[in-house]
Amino acid sequence: MSLWNDFNDAQSNSNVIPKGTLAKVRLTLRPGGYDDPSQGWTGGYAKRGNTGSVYLDAEYTVLEGPYAKRKIWSLIGLYSPNGPNWANMGRSLVRGILNSSRGISDKDNSPEAQARRRINGFADLDGLEFVARIDIGQDTNGEDKNEIKSAVMPDHRDYAQVMGAAPMAAPSGAPDFASAAHQTAYEAQAPAPHGRPSWAD
Repeated sequence: MSLWNDFNDAQSNSNVIPKGTLAKVRLTLRPGGYDDPSQGWTGGYAKRGNTGSVYLDAEYTVLEGPYAKRKIWSLIGLYSPNGPNWANMGRSLVRGILNSSRGISDKDNSPEAQARRRINGFADLDGLEFVARIDIGQDTNGEDKNEIKSAVMPDHRDYAQVMGAAPMAAPSGAPDFASAAHQTAYEAQAPAPHGRPSWAD
């Protein structure tokens, strides 16, 4: 049968980057106008949701490879009224981003490495380039959407290739910082502008 009579073998129109893809991305923080100097939240970067959640509204732009210029939106949790898990996962993600962007092994606890994991404020995160492991979650309509829940460290076998502007690596199968089990009740309470939060409890 002609290509234009039977469309069962046509490519799917899914716009989702495959789960586990490694990509060099640039982080852009979209200002939210909420500050709490006692927590170190300054510069107007944090956002406060209607339920009391506080987060960073992160936009990741893929810099190279077949998905270059694609954007991924997700939240980096700072505080949840439901408990510490969201904030803890957010801190883990930021640690990974700093390690990846600044070339620090996660196992390096030297004074120099510890100093490089410190920031003066959220402005230091804005514009960082690092290697991300792309995941798949669901938006408020139940449709698949890409998320970033973990960064790839310098001691990963594909880090140098991806960070060095080489084509993106195939999925490595390494675990993410957070599992889908963390994306439950709290996500429904504080939807992101582009879908559900990545780090809600």
